[in-house]
Amino acid sequence: MTEQHYRDDLFSRRPVLEACRAQILQARDALLACYRAGGKLLLCGNGGSAADCDHISGELLKGFMGKRPLLPAEREGLSPELAGKLQRGLPAIPLTNFPALGTAFTNDVDPLLIYAQLVNALGRPGDVLIGISTSGNAKNVCAAAEVARARKLPVIALTGRGGGALRQLADICINVPADETYLIQELHLPVYHYLCQAIEAELFG
Repeated sequence: MTEQHYRDDLFSRRPVLEACRAQILQARDALLACYRAGGKLLLCGNGGSAADCDHISGELLKGFMGKRPLLPAEREGLSPELAGKLQRGLPAIPLTNFPALGTAFTNDVDPLLIYAQLVNALGRPGDVLIGISTSGNAKNVCAAAEVARARKLPVIALTGRGGGALRQLADICINVPADETYLIQELHLPVYHYLCQAIEAELFG
């Protein structure tokens, strides 16, 4: 399937997202530019949004809509069985999955700055940060966005209608037109599925 197919499918199934079309396509372009330049994606959020971070990384680290067989050069040195099962992936790191650092930083410094510390340590110019907050006001996500901007990482925010404080810190804010947390989350899912589909279609199609 092509990127155009997935784009048309998204907006036909979820016409309410037409309000965010420009921002969604800007996010697609930013992520494609990041990966084409050899960058990586960092993701952060809380609660259900933390689960979304894991979900997004899972779609990028392996095949999503289709298989991504290794290139001939990548198969060298591997057994045929292993080479036949591994897939090409894209670096996507959910900052939710650092329990040792998280507990240490919580105990020694500030629990609201765990994501900020990880962005400071892992982020490099050309990488991208996705910050997910239904209210747009999660203090730890906003702190991570502040560090990302200082380190020259484009920031993509996924929020609800108002965008909150995160809207002012993001280069691209996809503020879906909903106000209740569960409704916002239900709209975030098709947005990031489309982004993952588009990236896969463009880079592996």
